[in-house]
Amino acid sequence: MRAASVRTTRLPGFERSLDTVSSSAGAVAPSIDRDTRARFVVYAFSSVYAVLFVAAASTSYLRYLEPRFDLGNVVQVVWSTAHGHFLQMSDPRGVVISRLGSHFDPFLAFLAPLWWLWPSPLVLLCAQAVAVASGALPVYWLGRKHLSNDGFAAVFAVAYLLYPATQFNAFTPIGVHAVSFAIPLILFAIWFLDEGRLLPFAVFGVLAATTKEEIGAAVGCLGIWYAVRRGKRLAGAVAFALGSATSLVCMTVIIPHYSPEGTSPFAGRYENVGGTPGGMAKLVLTDPSAFVHQTATLHKLAFILLMLVPFLGFWALEPLMLIGLVPDLAINLLSSKPEQSTIFYQYTAGMIPFIVAASILGAARLKRKRHAPTALLAVMGCLAIVSPLVYSVVSIHSRSNGEVSATRDALKLIPRHVPVSASQTLGAYVSQRRVVAVFPHVSGTNWILVGPVASGEDNPNKFRRELRRLKLSPQWRVVFESHGVALMKRRS
Repeated sequence: MRAASVRTTRLPGFERSLDTVSSSAGAVAPSIDRDTRARFVVYAFSSVYAVLFVAAASTSYLRYLEPRFDLGNVVQVVWSTAHGHFLQMSDPRGVVISRLGSHFDPFLAFLAPLWWLWPSPLVLLCAQAVAVASGALPVYWLGRKHLSNDGFAAVFAVAYLLYPATQFNAFTPIGVHAVSFAIPLILFAIWFLDEGRLLPFAVFGVLAATTKEEIGAAVGCLGIWYAVRRGKRLAGAVAFALGSATSLVCMTVIIPHYSPEGTSPFAGRYENVGGTPGGMAKLVLTDPSAFVHQTATLHKLAFILLMLVPFLGFWALEPLMLIGLVPDLAINLLSSKPEQSTIFYQYTAGMIPFIVAASILGAARLKRKRHAPTALLAVMGCLAIVSPLVYSVVSIHSRSNGEVSATRDALKLIPRHVPVSASQTLGAYVSQRRVVAVFPHVSGTNWILVGPVASGEDNPNKFRRELRRLKLSPQWRVVFESHGVALMKRRS
């Protein structure tokens, strides 16, 4: 009887324990499954994305659609650095100068080892696409931490990749840019700062600051967010001060020092607002309305909307993180060059990480998130058509097979390392040398390569006149001509 009573009294308790363990395991298993599925979506989508953009960039290059500005410049800088000439390039006249006279982007030197492994411009195009795609990882990590929803975090990672501005940095139709690498670098810096890991934050922040002169100030603005949101005032103040000082020194000391003109070659874009940082500071006091006239246009309003609207205003709930986009936003809006206020170029790179991070942190503050992931994914899915992949499909037919073959044959005839003057349309394909001038500048060069069309030149009429004159000149002889591609060699 006692044994029976023991069985009857202990068995229910044991069953309750099993039930508890079972229910706990059942609750954990779906959570693990959701996390696994979310990670799989992020990693798989990022990988496919990288492959697609590598393919698009490679196709554009192999169809001879990449221009001298900017792919040719970056190729020449990386090639020169890999051959012991640190950050050197030639200007349109063929004069060898330092890249630092145009932009503070010594990050390009870090790409030289890739060139040693694969000496082709394709390695740079591939590296840019893969780097931008890798930014989905810190986006996912940040979302998983703050949203407490793996699915919503994965949606943010996918939204980051579909975001038109991100796409046009993964594959910019005019080439490779160091500042596009700043996107994942800043996102990793934000992730580590949010985790309170200041050393890796500093490493990624410094790397990001080497991609362009204003990025140091952008990274420094994270110090404001860190000081207010985390209460780390000293660390935040140091980050802000160092970042701002870095950009100020780059713009007012380093670039003017290395520039042949003694000032930024892009100062002309800002003539309406003072031209230089010093001129702008003076104009703010004497004629502040000049800044209003320069920035208050429908074109620039549309630019701002295209940058901010896709994330549905989530960023407005975390405005301190959004401060980081101010340096690039100011540079773009104050410029008279319309390309700087469009999403089709690299000029958005310094804004993207802060919009994405602010949107994640802002979404975490929403009281009701039920429909937010669906809305975000739907909007980004519709906007994803604004993509360089579409451009690639359309533009691939702008070069006939005859033009491609003619260009390939002409390039084979040019000796390695000889000074060349090339048209803007083909300059990127002869940039693996010390001297590359932009046609019609031919002084100091022995070969001229032009074609297949002159539509990419600043002054097509002047281009054609000079080409006709040189074809008739006794100093030059035509070595090859077919399908609009012409190759000439200077006579001894």
